[in-house]
Amino acid sequence: MTQSSTLMSPETAPKKPPPGVELSAQSLYDKCWALARNLWWTWHPEVINLFRDLDPIRWRQLDHNPITLLKEFTPERLEIRAAEMVLYSRINHAHRRLKEYMAEKQTWSATEAGVLGAKPVAYFSAEFGIHESLPIYSGGLGVLSGDHIKSASGLGVPLVAIGLFYDQGYFRQRLDEKGHQSELYQDTNVEDLPMEPALSPEDEPITVRIETRKGDLFAKVWLMNVGRVKLYLLDCDVEGNKAEDRELTSRLYGGDERTRVRQELVLGVGGVRALRALGITPGVYHLNEGHSAFAPLEVIRERMHLDGRTFDDALREVSQQTVFTTHTPVPAGHDRFRGDLVEEHLGPLRDSLHISYDQLMGLGRVEPQNGEEPFCMTVVGLKLSRRANAVSSLHGHVTRRMWSNLWPWRVEEEIPIGHITNGVHIPSWLAWQMQQLYDRYFPANWMRRMGEPEVWQRIYDVDPGELWETHVALKSLLLQFVRRRVARQCRRRGESDEAIETARTILDPNILTIGFGRRFATYKRATLIMRDQERLWKILNDTERPVQIVFSGKAHPKDEPGKKFIQEIATARLNKGFNNRVVFVEDYDINVGRHLIQGVDVWLNNPRRPLEASGTSGQKVVLNGGLNFSILDGWWAEAYDGQNGFAIGKGFSHVNDEMTDGRDGDYLYATLENEVIPTFYDRDVDGLPHRWIRMMMNSIASCAWRFSAHRMVMDYTRVCYVPAAGGRSCDMP
Repeated sequence: MTQSSTLMSPETAPKKPPPGVELSAQSLYDKCWALARNLWWTWHPEVINLFRDLDPIRWRQLDHNPITLLKEFTPERLEIRAAEMVLYSRINHAHRRLKEYMAEKQTWSATEAGVLGAKPVAYFSAEFGIHESLPIYSGGLGVLSGDHIKSASGLGVPLVAIGLFYDQGYFRQRLDEKGHQSELYQDTNVEDLPMEPALSPEDEPITVRIETRKGDLFAKVWLMNVGRVKLYLLDCDVEGNKAEDRELTSRLYGGDERTRVRQELVLGVGGVRALRALGITPGVYHLNEGHSAFAPLEVIRERMHLDGRTFDDALREVSQQTVFTTHTPVPAGHDRFRGDLVEEHLGPLRDSLHISYDQLMGLGRVEPQNGEEPFCMTVVGLKLSRRANAVSSLHGHVTRRMWSNLWPWRVEEEIPIGHITNGVHIPSWLAWQMQQLYDRYFPANWMRRMGEPEVWQRIYDVDPGELWETHVALKSLLLQFVRRRVARQCRRRGESDEAIETARTILDPNILTIGFGRRFATYKRATLIMRDQERLWKILNDTERPVQIVFSGKAHPKDEPGKKFIQEIATARLNKGFNNRVVFVEDYDINVGRHLIQGVDVWLNNPRRPLEASGTSGQKVVLNGGLNFSILDGWWAEAYDGQNGFAIGKGFSHVNDEMTDGRDGDYLYATLENEVIPTFYDRDVDGLPHRWIRMMMNSIASCAWRFSAHRMVMDYTRVCYVPAAGGRSCDMP
């Protein structure tokens, strides 16, 4: 067992808990394990700090995984450490809070969505980003799904979540000295995760079977507890599957077209069958993106079999219960499959539905009779749902235009696709230091009212100097993190001692720091700020008002242009003219993202409008006092008011992409030079940038409540879930 250097020996450590705290070693140990096994801890900083204090060094080395950390302790060792660090009352308090949380009945949903109590929501998603220790996500979609179920838990919305368990997850990113990205896949030990086999009402482990034309697929079902929400994950690594099929769910977004359709078959059809085996009868099926759009077909089959309905009648009934959310404004981002793959995998289900091949293919085509058109998962999702939404106001306009041919008899404004703008789970992304600041000025129990605008107006009561000092402290933590990471990258590559030493001192806390972290898809234009290198050089090296930039992000393994963007940025450190003021942090994940959004001064986002469906990273920055510097796309198009951040451009794009990029690049430089930099460096005699701090306050007051996941889930509940389950109907925006 590895112990930190500060751990006391059994001979010298105190042996007893404080007076009044009667905890046996085993009881203390059991309570820590109970906390670790419910992912509720991931959004409670006091519990995270508790685990960290058990062994700070190992906590960091183990990627903040309390399961693997606790495995290194015996009950006796844990008791010794708890005595040394005075953890008894903290452990007891955290455990009691978890029990009270799980038992609470007076939730928002109990009064606003009672109909769901007997008819829970089944939320399907291909990925869930809950915490860095659980690598079953790749980026924004997964983090959005994770935030959605965390807020559903907080609001008490009766919801179960369905996904896939990827035992190798998404790849770990490594860059060589020339900036080339390579992908490293690592097996995840199930025993190191807070998972257990899902059990049927008869207490039997569940395995589902999905028939295809070329044999059956099997998937076992795992259970994770995310607060009050149960997350069920299907895993194809089971006996009975062929060798290739045992690898089917090993990697997220890996493999070819056939692998993709089989994964989506397991998620959709297998997910519905898992719910049936669990004894769960949902009142609502929420399909988060088209990956799970096979699910309604399986529900239709159930209704036909159980209730004797015709296909058309069952379809009408099921579609009333189905909610479909699309996140993709890029045509190439919607999964499409050849007819032979659809027939191979959906053929047995089609037989049970008593429909023809052409009828099935027609459900996934914009033009049902067009034999050349492939089967599109988004199309079938839209056709099998009566409530469909985009994820921002602008994305709603784009989506209605994109799919208007599905309703040729309607004008674009009447296309039945609304929008619910994405939000972020505030407790997961708010820095502990900022939360403590808010606790002093905001109303008592403000965390229970995070979706209310009045709560956030109290930011104007905060002393400007105190807000700025809190931000500066978070910025220092970010720079320390970046230095450690970059030094580690240099050591791994075998670089010189001089390079490693330089990495340990890069970046200056007094310099305006810009952050950029996201997937390196080409339309996100990570290199736009490097378009004019001479102009950028002058900005970075201004003797009075310099700038530094921290980048992080991954390119899909098959996205060569995206990898070239990474290479261009990662090798900027070799350009002595940039003076080590452009830094790339490897292996972007929730942990890296958390450090960036909590510590940067400015968050840069410059996608090619209107291709950013929503984006949520900038919403996380708002919570921690950073300012957004963004193209007017996605959520920022409806959030920017002229006083709460910075806009790049006027909200227009040229029909020619090259023209758009050139124009946006000019806007970016001009706004940076004439607005961002002067505002940041405009200081009073005490060094406070009062105009900047006022913008920080404006940003928090205007955006934090509007772009919270609590508000988002409340919107889904009111306008989608409750009416889909048979309750009072509300109109979608």
